[in-house]
Amino acid sequence: MDCDILVVGAGLSGLVAAAEAADRGLRVCVIDQEGEQNLGGQAFWSLGGLFFIDSPEQRRMGIRDTIDLARQDWLGSAGFDRPEDYWPRHWADAYLDFAAGEKRSWLHQQGMRWFPVVGWAERGGSRADGHGNSVPRFHITWGTGPAVLAPFIRRVREAEGKGLLSFRFRHQVDQLVVTNGAVTGARGTVLAADTAPRGAATSRFPESEFEIAAGAVIVASGGIGGNHDLVRKNWPVERLGPAPKFMVAGVPQYVDGRMIAITQAAGGDVINGDRMWHYTEGLRNFDPIWPNHGIRILPGPSSFWCDADGNRFDAPAMPGFDTLATLKAIRARGDEYSWFILNKAIIKREFALSGSEQNPDLTGKNIRLLLKRLGRNPPGPVQAFMDKGEDFVVRDTLEDLVAGMNELSGEHRLGIHHIRAQIEARDRQVNNAFGKDAQITAIRGARRFLGDRLMRTAKPHRLLASSAGPLIGVRLHILTRKTLGGLHTDLSARVLDATNRPVPGLYAAGEVSGFGGGGVHGYNALEGTFLGGCLFSGRVAGRSVGA
Repeated sequence: MDCDILVVGAGLSGLVAAAEAADRGLRVCVIDQEGEQNLGGQAFWSLGGLFFIDSPEQRRMGIRDTIDLARQDWLGSAGFDRPEDYWPRHWADAYLDFAAGEKRSWLHQQGMRWFPVVGWAERGGSRADGHGNSVPRFHITWGTGPAVLAPFIRRVREAEGKGLLSFRFRHQVDQLVVTNGAVTGARGTVLAADTAPRGAATSRFPESEFEIAAGAVIVASGGIGGNHDLVRKNWPVERLGPAPKFMVAGVPQYVDGRMIAITQAAGGDVINGDRMWHYTEGLRNFDPIWPNHGIRILPGPSSFWCDADGNRFDAPAMPGFDTLATLKAIRARGDEYSWFILNKAIIKREFALSGSEQNPDLTGKNIRLLLKRLGRNPPGPVQAFMDKGEDFVVRDTLEDLVAGMNELSGEHRLGIHHIRAQIEARDRQVNNAFGKDAQITAIRGARRFLGDRLMRTAKPHRLLASSAGPLIGVRLHILTRKTLGGLHTDLSARVLDATNRPVPGLYAAGEVSGFGGGGVHGYNALEGTFLGGCLFSGRVAGRSVGA
């Protein structure tokens, strides 16, 4: 054998698995079709949000969380309803125990720290036992995605220095080698060197061939979000309507899903391929890194949200509440985009942009820059999109704003009288401390949480108040992101075949396995659980493989 363990994919889950396996004295080889500049994969670009239960950060902010409440939220969101959800259910229970137990201390011991204000992302619908987080659980890592990767990059580099681990970059797997029914390695193409910057598209020019023999293989190759043809092929039409003809890419092009079919050919089974997680608040990046690069707005709850014809969405399709419900509402009307209408008072308090590169204060651990978020103007990256982004319209009057939005879309579907009537009706609900508008009620509820009152939710006010201007219209595209289904695995991260039996020598971790089990999230995700799913499933695979 060339190595004891071959890890396919040098993203977060692959690095965790490799570090854990090397700690056990196993000889590990990590291969990836990208160059060394992309070590860490798409986790590098993340905001670094992690899901903890009853953390010190929560308790300091007066948040009462329990594993029972978290399990209620998880199961209400997942909606497990298929026979093949047996292992995903078990993975969910195991992950909840991890998130309420040693997850934080394990990461803290490795040097990770978190921003003290806990975020409240994906608040869900309208029922206690339905989708969404009942309490804030979104812990932003101090240093964002690069800081999540740092402990594991350090560990694999230390193992490399000891001769226990090696990297082979620009190695594209074309086939898993199967010997007497067991997976014993991989063969494929060595791609020509490419010095494109991190995240940018790289060439696929072949240079030579390779074959690596191993005692076992861990597939940690990511999802399908960068391959829009594959996204459309798996799109759940019966649940979300027809797949959009146009979407922006929330992940680099190398998140292509190639290894899913390759692993299937070696005997692995895929379940829940129709479950996926895409956002509705995507912007076209004015300074793209990868092709069709999209940036997601992480909105507070106050923007007026309407479809392409200017019809306001009903609850729970409100900013920050229910991602897939809003996606379904958009596609049910045949639209591929929607609109936010807001003002400066809202955007400076409520708009954040997803990604490490869009948050230089958190990524750079720069407290002075961070304090500017409390100032009178929007954060620098948000202001840059207002100034340069093709999806923003800024005007002083509603008439001029609607005219600009129509000009931007080129479809002229928005009527000023229709828009004004809805916004004025909403504004009348602000005149009292009570009312019947679900969004205004939600805003007031959000501000009862100190973190939202300080940083994420503007004080309720009339959207058309001149003192809160200028007015802003934002065109929102559908943005691809996560694969919720994937390779079917048991609680030891062993890949199962179509008869639910482990394929000897074959393991999987991270998004390619639906973050565990072939779909630990079910139909809906609670924010902060994607990186956590990579950490947990990678740890399980690295500790189980070769045992």
